[in-house]
Amino acid sequence: MPIDAALLEILACPNCKTPVTLVKDGTALKCGQCHRVYAIKDDIPVMLIDEATIEA
Repeated sequence: MPIDAALLEILACPNCKTPVTLVKDGTALKCGQCHRVYAIKDDIPVMLIDEATIEA
């Protein structure tokens, strides 16, 4: 099940407070500013800085 559009509108990177976008066929969220990627597990975004990966 994809992330609800209303939820996606309010989600922001906890590191730099920039809005995030869906990536990897809807299985992750990416911050365009600090390039952190937050996984989505069981339809729940894991917005923890320590668990994020950094991609260019």
